[in-house]
Amino acid sequence: MRPTCLEEVVGQAHLLGADAPLRSAIDAGRIPSMVFWGPPGTGKTTLARLLARHVRAEFRTLSAVMAGVKDIREAVAAARSAREAGAETVLFIDEIHRFNKAQQDALLPYVEDGTVTLVGATTENPSFELNSALLSRARVFVLHPLDDAAIDCLLQRALGDAERGVAPTEVPADWRARIVELADGDARRALVMLEMAADYLAAGGAPDEAGLQRVFGRSMRRFDKQGDAFYDQISALHKSVRGSDPDAALYWFCCMIDGGADPGYLARRIARMAYEDIGLADPKALQMALAAWDAYDRIGSPEGELALAEVVLWLALAPKSNAAYTAYKQAMTAVERHGSQPVPLHIRNAPTRLMKGLGYGKGYRYDHDESDGHAAGQQFLPDALVGTRFYAPTERGIEARIAQRLAELRARSEGGSG
Repeated sequence: MRPTCLEEVVGQAHLLGADAPLRSAIDAGRIPSMVFWGPPGTGKTTLARLLARHVRAEFRTLSAVMAGVKDIREAVAAARSAREAGAETVLFIDEIHRFNKAQQDALLPYVEDGTVTLVGATTENPSFELNSALLSRARVFVLHPLDDAAIDCLLQRALGDAERGVAPTEVPADWRARIVELADGDARRALVMLEMAADYLAAGGAPDEAGLQRVFGRSMRRFDKQGDAFYDQISALHKSVRGSDPDAALYWFCCMIDGGADPGYLARRIARMAYEDIGLADPKALQMALAAWDAYDRIGSPEGELALAEVVLWLALAPKSNAAYTAYKQAMTAVERHGSQPVPLHIRNAPTRLMKGLGYGKGYRYDHDESDGHAAGQQFLPDALVGTRFYAPTERGIEARIAQRLAELRARSEGGSG
């Protein structure tokens, strides 16, 4: 069911619609080197084939998983022969992010001199995976997951095409709707599931809910544990917690669980949220995050995910403060900038007579002997950092009380009174 012309392509209107950037390049009759970046099943390979056909170029394809420098040189040699015969070559490299630096460098000169027009396909962010020299010579086009209407259009087309589609079988509308849902924007996945459904029904299977479960089971959403969807969703979860939106936080948590994310990984990230974004505004948040993590380890899946879901809601609703996190980063920066500063003599330990003779511990005031248990005005920072403030508590949650106490202590220390 691969489209045979650009007009048959569904979706990607932002690239192929009237006056869209890719369409404009195609209509101009000469396509640039480019990289298609998008999730599986969005038409990257199909578009590459159609572009080559549209400009009447030779189409050669390599898989970055299997190809090496030798394969690149062979493809370039074929492209040179084609050019001598008056034909241009589109070199399509699937999963181009799998090419290492040496392979990318081997390709670069032939992209530069026009021996080949490169069309790469990747599910990974090309700004991370391709070297800057190659990336600067190719336009990046982002392909989006297909929407429900586009997926349904593909299903209807496959059902109505006796030559290229599925065997003549009536697939109920509710089955098509389920396929659209489970395809999750992936055209290839949708057509595979349609074929599974058609085979089952053609063999006499009942078109009921039990049949649906038998054919599809529990299909996972589009999710790659090391890909952009993974990092986009964990970012969305973290930012939803930080933004105090419990509904969005719970939704993204469930998306990741449904997609097959490791709950142990999520537990670790949830604990990070507790001390990074909530901190001392609600010290109980970290306790709850660690308790939920422990509960998951003890209970296991699927019941243990509920403990993690509950703490996600708690963190989203908790008062927020990154004051401790900011203070830590500033203190680390001060250490890096100022190096190893000497400890003030009066707070050094003096276990030997020599050390006492050198002034270690001299003038130290024992806080428990002072009024209110605080030796106000005593210096603890190195001389080069006296007066530096790292921690600035907020006025939110429990940290508001901490801020009040810290202000009192600092005021007394600045006054130097006991």
